[in-house]
Amino acid sequence: MSPRRRAEVSRYVQYGVLALLLLLVALGADWGTLQTQFLNGEILPQLFPEIFSIALKNTVLYTACAFVFGLVLGLVLALMRLSSVGPYRWLSTVFVEFFRGVPALIVFIGFYYGLPVAFPGRVLPGGTLGVVTVALGLVGAAYMAETIRAGIQAVPKGQVEAARSLGMSHTRSMVSIVIPQAFRIILPPLTNELILLTKDSSLVYVIGLSLSDSELTDFGRRNLSQYVNLTPLFATALCYLIITVPLSIVVRRMEARADRAR
Repeated sequence: MSPRRRAEVSRYVQYGVLALLLLLVALGADWGTLQTQFLNGEILPQLFPEIFSIALKNTVLYTACAFVFGLVLGLVLALMRLSSVGPYRWLSTVFVEFFRGVPALIVFIGFYYGLPVAFPGRVLPGGTLGVVTVALGLVGAAYMAETIRAGIQAVPKGQVEAARSLGMSHTRSMVSIVIPQAFRIILPPLTNELILLTKDSSLVYVIGLSLSDSELTDFGRRNLSQYVNLTPLFATALCYLIITVPLSIVVRRMEARADRAR
């Protein structure tokens, strides 16, 4: 057979294997038990409207605050890593390596239980929101700092030279010329970081939330224990998809637009 014919046959074989696997799964699954455990019609209505008005709202709030905090801190860290001042580079490198190497779960526990021990009588303002913003934001800042640094270095040096030739200072050229172009380059990976922060916000449950502060994972865990059924977790997963799928579509469109521009 010709190479084209072999590729066509190989494609049909792969389709056949995939169809066979799907058929085996469909025949082997206990659909009645799956419907009862994952999509129980009696339990699902009882999750509303709290799953939207409390859990989903808090998840979006925690993620947005942590992302803004992490983005600002990540920009500062990226500039420190590119600085000609040695101590700035060392401090930012230690910060980035530490928070990229330590699991976010440990950061949450450390901030919630460790800060009162290290600083008696001092608490972060904002209660749970303040703790989540700082803890999750520090982890996000470590990753965003590297993304922003790469974006700044991707801006052609001729842009900086042109700005300096017009009489701009180094700071002015960075603020007016380099950083705006860098953010245009790194917008898709920053959106990916927002998706990761949305999922990492599920770790908030380890600090013991009240019902009013509950996010999606904590809400699902509470109702799982109450109903002894997996329907609350399935509803929680769908709520996460409501957040992450549109963001993923936005990332793909931004990447496609960037490819066309190049």
